[in-house]
Amino acid sequence: MHPDWLIPDWPAPAGVRALFTTRAGGTSAAPYDTMNLGDHVGDVPERVAANRALLGQSMGAAPVFLQQVHGTAVLAVRPDTAHGPPADATTTSQRGVACTIMVADCLPVLFTTTDGAVVAAAHAGWRGLAGKQGRGILEETCECFMALALMRRAQSATNTIAWLGPCIGPDAFEVGADVRFAFVDGDPRAAACFAALASGKYLADLAGLARLRLQAQGVTQIYGNDGSAPWCTVGNASRFFSHRRDAGVSGNGFNTTGRMAACIWRE
Repeated sequence: MHPDWLIPDWPAPAGVRALFTTRAGGTSAAPYDTMNLGDHVGDVPERVAANRALLGQSMGAAPVFLQQVHGTAVLAVRPDTAHGPPADATTTSQRGVACTIMVADCLPVLFTTTDGAVVAAAHAGWRGLAGKQGRGILEETCECFMALALMRRAQSATNTIAWLGPCIGPDAFEVGADVRFAFVDGDPRAAACFAALASGKYLADLAGLARLRLQAQGVTQIYGNDGSAPWCTVGNASRFFSHRRDAGVSGNGFNTTGRMAACIWRE
C-alpha cells in the first residue's frame, strides 16, 4: 500500500483489514491528482479504472463501489457484487470483498465485530447522518450489520468497534439553521456540536454528531477522527480531496474534485 494512505489505529481483530486512501499513489492528472477513485467527477475513465485496479491489488480484495446518493440504504455485498448499486453503506461476512465508501468531505465510518466475522462501511454526509425522524445511515447500518452478525452467530452490538475517517472539520463546515435543527430537534445533546457564527450560521462538528449517533446505538468503542486539524479534508489540501474547498467547475461541467475511499474487508 502507498505509505501516505491511512491505516486505522484501532483494535481490529486478526483477519480484518482497513485503509483510507489519500490523494497519493495514483495515475490521474491535475486537478484529480493522483489517486482519484470517482468515476463521476470528469476524470479520464481509463485513469480512474487504473486507480481502482491499484486499490484492489494493494488490498488483495475486491472493492465494491456504490452510487452514493446521500440516503440511508445499506447493501450486503459479495465478491461477485457489481459496481454501481445505489446505496450509502455496505456490510459483508464474506472474505475477499471490501466494503468501500468514497468521500471528499463527508465522513466515512468503518465497523467490525470484535471477532471479525462481519464488517461494514457507511457514507455519512450530514443529510444521510440526520436521516428522517432521527433515523439515518448509521442507524440503518448498525441494524443491518447486527442482523448479519446474528446470522453468523457473531458478537453482539455491544462488541462492535467503529472507526471514523477524515472529513470536513468543525472549523470549516459552515451550515445553516436548518442543518442544526435536523439534529437538535431529535437530540438536544447535538447542540454541543454546533458553534454559532455572527452571520446567523453555524460551524458543525460532523464527526462529533456521528459519535453521538453511534453511542445511541450502543457502540462505545469509537476510534479515529476526533475533530482535530489533521483529520480535516478542507485544511489539508496536499493530502485530501475536498469538495467544498475545490468546488471549481471544469469546462465539461464536472466538479473538479477527486474522491478518496475508505475500505474494510476480511482476509
